Amino acid sequence: MYRSFAEYMSRNNTDNPGPGDPLHGITLEMLLTRLVEHYGWERLGGLIAINCFTKDPSIRSSLKFLRKTEWARKKVETLYLRTRFS
Repeated sequence: MYRSFAEYMSRNNTDNPGPGDPLHGITLEMLLTRLVEHYGWERLGGLIAINCFTKDPSIRSSLKFLRKTEWARKKVETLYLRTRFS
C-alpha cells in the first residue's frame, strides 16, 4: 500500500499507462460519475474545493474543467483511488 498518490506516481511509470495502472480503462467521466454517486456534489465540493463542484455543478462542466486543469484532475484521481466504494 502506498502512503500517498505521489509515492504511487514515483514508484510507477505513469507516462505509459497500462494494465498495472489502477486507473487503466477508467475514463474521467466514469471516475467522476462514480464519485458523484458515492459522495454527492456537496460532499465532493467539500473534499475538493473547486468551483465546478460547488457552483451549479454538472458532469459536463466538471469534465470540461478537469480535462484542462491537471492539478484538479490529479486531486480527483487521488480521491477516486482512496475511496472505498461499497
